[in-house]
Formats: sequence, C-alpha cells, structure tokens
Amino acid sequence: MVVFWSFTKLGSVVPRAVAISNGVEAKVEKASAVLGQVRLRNGTLEVSDLQTAAQGHFMCQAMYEEDGEIKVGYFYIELVVLVPVPQPFLQMSDPTPVEGAPVTMTCVVKEGTPPVEFSWHRHTSREGTVAVTEGGSGLLNLTTANRTHLGWYTCTAHNEVNSQTSDRMYLDVIYGPDEPVISIEPFAITQNGFSANEQEEVVLTCLAPSNPPSHYIWFYNSSQVHSGQKYVIAKISRTQTGTYTCLAQNTHLDTRAQTTVVLTVYYLPEGKPSCMPVPAANFQDIALQCSWPGGFPPARLQWVRSGQEADAAASFSSATSIQRGADVRNGSSYTCLASHPALRADAVCITTVWVPRGSPTCSAMATKQNEYLMLSCDWAGGLPRIALWWRDWRNRVLGSLKPSSNIYVMHSNSTLGGKEFTCLAAHPLQASARECLVRLEVPRLAAERTEVSLFEGGEAQLACTLQGPHLGSEVFWYNNKHQVIRSDTARYRLQQGSAWFSLTIRDTEWLRDSGTYHCAAVNAVGNATLPIRLHVKKYPVPPNVTISKLLYSRQRTQVQLEWVTQGSGNLTGFVVQRQEAKKPSLGLSRSAARAWETVASDIEPDIRDHRVGGLDPAVVYAFRILAVNHRTTGHPSEVKTPADPPFNAYPAVVGAAVAGMVVAAVASLLAFQYIIRHRETNPRLHDLLFGLAGPDAHEHIRTPDDAESAAGAVGETGGAPGGTLPTAPFAREPLAECHPAPPAAIQEGPPALDLPADDPPVNITITVTATP
Repeated sequence: MVVFWSFTKLGSVVPRAVAISNGVEAKVEKASAVLGQVRLRNGTLEVSDLQTAAQGHFMCQAMYEEDGEIKVGYFYIELVVLVPVPQPFLQMSDPTPVEGAPVTMTCVVKEGTPPVEFSWHRHTSREGTVAVTEGGSGLLNLTTANRTHLGWYTCTAHNEVNSQTSDRMYLDVIYGPDEPVISIEPFAITQNGFSANEQEEVVLTCLAPSNPPSHYIWFYNSSQVHSGQKYVIAKISRTQTGTYTCLAQNTHLDTRAQTTVVLTVYYLPEGKPSCMPVPAANFQDIALQCSWPGGFPPARLQWVRSGQEADAAASFSSATSIQRGADVRNGSSYTCLASHPALRADAVCITTVWVPRGSPTCSAMATKQNEYLMLSCDWAGGLPRIALWWRDWRNRVLGSLKPSSNIYVMHSNSTLGGKEFTCLAAHPLQASARECLVRLEVPRLAAERTEVSLFEGGEAQLACTLQGPHLGSEVFWYNNKHQVIRSDTARYRLQQGSAWFSLTIRDTEWLRDSGTYHCAAVNAVGNATLPIRLHVKKYPVPPNVTISKLLYSRQRTQVQLEWVTQGSGNLTGFVVQRQEAKKPSLGLSRSAARAWETVASDIEPDIRDHRVGGLDPAVVYAFRILAVNHRTTGHPSEVKTPADPPFNAYPAVVGAAVAGMVVAAVASLLAFQYIIRHRETNPRLHDLLFGLAGPDAHEHIRTPDDAESAAGAVGETGGAPGGTLPTAPFAREPLAECHPAPPAAIQEGPPALDLPADDPPVNITITVTATP
C-alpha cells in the first residue's frame, strides 16, 4: 500500500507534499521542516516540536489493491496550533513617586493565542500578597499614589494554553515625616508629662512615619544631646529633669517635624526615715517624731500601731504623734510608714518606748592638779532616753538637762568637803524622778602596819590604802628626811592599784634608812597624811679571827694563809686584806704603808685557809683577816707579814750533779765524733787521743762513714760518755779534756790550716754549773 501525506496552509488552495511511503520505506519532504520534526511510520504521520506554520489542512491519500482492483482512499484533518503566552514584561511610569502623584504600570506579552487576560498583585511584608482590583487589563493606572500603594508589584498573563507572571517591581512611594510620637520606658505618666525614678535606666523612643526613614535628633532643654531613634539614659539623675524634643527629618524631601515632652525625675530623700520618741509636757507625754526630709516629691509619712492607722493624719517630710505617758506601756512599739513614688513598697521605721531597769549611777572626780571637780551621772538606755540634771545641797539646779549622761564641772574648793550633790533622772513612763547622791569627802588613809622592822640589806615594803570615796586623790611618799620620793630613784620602787599604794626600799642600811616615812594623799577638797616607822637592824658581830699560818711560796709570788676563830657567833664568810708594808729598794718606812686592799671576799664560812697570788717578790706585804655576818664585819685579826719557807739544799745538789753528768756525756760524745771525722784537718789532736803506731796499727779512715763506724766501735768497747779512752803504748803527749763545741761546729766547715810539728798541745775545758 502506498500512503501519501500533503499539507494545505490556511488561506491557500495549493497542497504541498509532506511525506510518502510504499510500505517498505518512507520519505519526508525537506520543505516540511517548517511544520516541525516530521516522521512517517506505517502510514502514520508524526509531527513533533510543532510550529505555528503547521496550522492548516492535512490530507492522507492511500492506494491499495483489493480483490484484484486498485483502490484509492483519502481523508482530511484540520490542525489548529495553540500558542502559549511568554513571561510578561512590567513597566512603571515612575517607580519612586512622591505621595499624591499619578503612576501608570504596563504589562506586555509578545505572543499568545488569544484571548489573553491580565491580573495584578501587590506584595508587602505586613499584608503578604494581595490582588489589585484597580487593574483588569494590561494597564494599571494609579491616579493618586499614596503610602498604601507601596510594595512589590507583579502582573500575570494567561490564555487557554498557559499563564505567566512577570518579575517583581517595587513601587517606593516617598512621604513624611509625620508628626513624631515619643514613648518613654518605664512608662509613667504625670499631669505634666512623664516621670522616672532616679538611678533608673530610661529609654526615650521617637517614631515619625517617613519614606525614606526619618533621621532623628534629640534635644534636652534646647541643647542637642543625641542622634538616633532611641535615646538611652543609663542612670538618670535629678539634674536631668526637663523638656526633651525629638526632631524627625526626611532628607530626600528635605522635610522635618518635631515633638516635645516633659520628663520629671523623682528621687528619694537621703538615707532612710528616722523615728524616735521624745519627752513632752514636762515628761508627762511622749511625742513620736518621724522625719525624712528631702526628695521629690516629699515623702508621705504616717504613724500606725498594731496594723491600725494612728489618729494623726499623714503629712509630708515629717510627722508627729503625741501619746500620753500614763497610757503607754513599757515596751510599746510604734511604726512610721513612708511612701514615695520612687518606692515599690512603703519604707518602715519602728521605734519602741521603754524605760531601763535600775537607777542612775553618779560619781565625782577631780582633774589633774585638782583645779576642777567633775560630777558625773549616768543611766544608759531607754527610749526616749533618761533626762538627767544636777542639784546641790541648797536645792539649786546645776547646769542643764542632758540625756543618758550629765557631767557638771566646777572649780574645786576646800569648803566643799562633806557637801552632798544630787543627780535626778526623769522619764515619761515613770511617775516620779529618781535620785543619786554624791558626797565630796576628804581623803582617808589607813595602813595594815605602821611600824616595819627588818635587818639591813633586805627590802622594806611600806603600804597604805585609801578608804571610801577618795575623789581621785593623788598619793605621795616622803622619806625619813621629809623629801618626796620619785619613781625614777634607783633605791626606791613605787607601786599602786586602784586604792592601794606601796613603797619598796631596796638594800636597806641601818643608819641611812631608819626613821619615819609618810604616806600623803591630796584631793580637790582636802588632804591627809599617815606616818609609818621603819626600823633597820644590824646583824650581830661575828667571832674574832686569829691567823695561824702565813708563809710565802719559794718564788715569793704567793702566800698560804690559815686561821682559826675565837668565841661564838654567826658568820657568813671571811674577808682577806693586804697592804704593802715596805719596799726595800725604795727605802720606804712602815709609816708610808698604803691602805688595806681586799684580795678575797667570797670565802665560805666553813673554810679556814686561802691562797693569795699575784704578789710582787720585791714588796713586803702585811695581811689580816676579818669575819663577816651578812653586812656586819667583825674585828680584824692581828696584822702579820708572811715568813719565808725553810731551806733544803739536798734536792738542789742532787739535781745539779745529775744535770752535770748528762751535759758532760753529751759534750764528750760530740767532741770524739768531731775529731774522728776531721783527723786529717787536726792530726795532732787525733794523735794525742789515739797515739802513734806502726803502719799496721793505723786505721784507714777515708770517708765520714768510716769515722762514724769507728766512733760506734769505741762506744761498744765500754767507753762512757764524758769518760777518757785508755792510753795507747805509743802516746807521747798527755790526753786533753774536750769541751763540746756548739752544734754548728759539728758540721763540716772549711779545711783547717796545717800546724807545724812543734806547736804546743791543745787544752779543752768542760765547765758545768748547777743552779738551785
């Protein structure tokens, strides 16, 4: 079967070939590309990506064989192509009009199958998206633009195929500023404006509708203080009360508007409310006083009791309520309430009316030098406080009334002795005043002992006391010579308490300290004295002492003393004294002897001997001994001169002999050693000692070592130090005694000179001296 497709454009009668198929293959005419992408499958014509040129008549013709005959069939198809609308394009005559000016908006589409319809919408953040009823076509005309027209605008075009919405476009209507509105936080309205409490944070906000937004400037009392919509005062003070003005400006239109408000700063009075009761009507009534001055506005005060308001009406800054004293119980409490706009709750002040227990205490004392008398009266506590005043013995009031404590000062006078002064105390809760008496007394002295006795050397303590009220009396001590005793004296120690006084006398002596001492007291109205007798006794005389032995040492630099006591009596030690009797070298006589010098004073009482050293052998000394009983010294012993010790020569002789033998032995040994070592230097001396012999008899000594060995051999044969050697048969000259040479001679020196053969023999002498 052969299929043939043709297309006839609307308004034309000439068909155009589109595609043909013989059942095996198909062919599409190139010119049919204006219709879209054309394909022919099994006689079916497919057109994709359809174009508007494809709108017209399509005819299909088919040739086929049926029952041996060729038949032709055809049919027509009319194709209508619908075109969708593209995205519209939105235009505004003036996107930023001033409020009141006309604005025209146009919505345009390039194509689309009619009929094409239009709709308009506005979008704002507050209202969202809303339809604009003023426009129903592609044209939106706002004859008078205002701030309500401000927002994002879109237009939508739609036909039977589709619908499309344009991009948003903003209509910015310029207006304002309107009259500013000022708000204040925290919000508090007064008759004249706004109020704020001192030290609060105050935020002033200004709002003036405007597009573009307003620029805000703040003024305080016509002076610029801030720029911005909000003006924050962190801690407002009372000095910031005044007028605040907000100026709003539209810089685009160069327009402005302003508003002014009055801000009053409330502040509390300083501190807290104070309340106290005071006596009134000559101590018959009680006036409750409450005050809290200052602040703005003044604090409102009112007295209440037990939760009920008092009879007195409220007042500002101070409030007073009078209560009858006889109707008030001891310990009653009253409350003062203080209210103020700056307070969240009322301030409370509570006071209690009470009278203290007991009675007033009074005393009298004098100032230094007793120039003035001071009367003191005290009775602490109570509300209102106790009122005190003084009255003399003639019932005359002294000074003025004072609360709790009253001190009256007057000149001292000896005529005031024995006079009474009265202190009176009054309180509204007491029916009558209470009294306290003071009598001015002359000082009175007493002593536990008026006579004191002790042995000399001890400490004597004298004491006296002030009896009764003594009016600040000053106490002095006088010694046995009627002299005032001062505290800086080394021999005396003064001590005192509140009413006792003591005098301690150190290191007492019989003659110096015995006598009458006086304790004297002086105050502003008189004086008194008390004698105290002191007896200082001497210790008994110790027994007499006799020297039993007094000997020099052998070098006459020490003496040994021994003594005995005679008679009975107490003693505490001994004293050894000496004096120079004479000096032979100076020819001094006994009459020129010096005073006695104590050389030992700490000898115990049970000791009977003592050694005294440090003597000059050239001086003759005299000694004596005294017994001591504490401070009493006994009669001195007889004066004696030390004797020399007895002479004993035997030890000296024996010692000298032994010393001489030792020295001689050492010297002989040194001499023999010297001769042997120096035989060639002193041949005659060698021959003298050892003699001449034949050639075989001579010792061959060539070195000092040979000489030492030879000397050692001599010692081994029995020679003793200091002795003589046996005489050789060939000796022709007598043997000489040798005195040892000094140690320096033993050392080798320069060779000695050769002596001629006929020189005389050499004699050596050894001398030993013994000193006892």
